[in-house]
Amino acid sequence: MLTDYQRKVLRILYNYKGGRRRFPTIHELTVKTGKHKPDVTAALDALITAQYIHWEDKSDTTHIVILEGWEREAEKPKLPKAPPLVQQNDLSYWTQY
Repeated sequence: MLTDYQRKVLRILYNYKGGRRRFPTIHELTVKTGKHKPDVTAALDALITAQYIHWEDKSDTTHIVILEGWEREAEKPKLPKAPPLVQQNDLSYWTQY
């Protein structure tokens, strides 16, 4: 499962490539995420390890290949189910609120 920051970097890469037809530089990633260069490179390394991106030549971000643009469904945390709503008559809205 990706951390929030790793998910943010992945979405920035995906959207930036779709909108500008190129990947952001490391400096642009630091500006967009508000983190420092070591944090950005650690997130990119984690995305490589989790096989969301492929980045063989790490001299420049132009060599990044996105393998998956979204977090995998099986890895998303499950939300607890909400309790069922109790059916009440229409008058309860006006009398209980």
